[in-house]
Amino acid sequence: MNEIENYIQQFPENVQEILQHMRKLIHDNAPNADELFAYGMPAYKLNKKPLVYFAAYKNHIGFYATPSGHSQFKVELSKYKQGKGSVQFPIDQPIPYKLIERIVKFRVKENNEKRLK
Repeated sequence: MNEIENYIQQFPENVQEILQHMRKLIHDNAPNADELFAYGMPAYKLNKKPLVYFAAYKNHIGFYATPSGHSQFKVELSKYKQGKGSVQFPIDQPIPYKLIERIVKFRVKENNEKRLK
């Protein structure tokens, strides 16, 4: 079992399901991304550049897509508590997986474009 699996298993079952779903969503939409453990959470890099991170907390799931991933989707994310490069999805509300998928796809495109410059 790797660090990310150990990390996910420390949470209650309902939170584990959310984290597993997010992990699969990232794998499906960024199949070439490297999965690692950084800053105490699951992290993904593409072309050696940060892509997205996620983490579980007592009452929310933190999702970190760098400032550009959040600014691009600021209208959709506006109903959630945010920081400069982070957003909090309350555990007691439906997780917006389709939105997360769109953000991951945006970040993949952005990282690939940076690689070509």
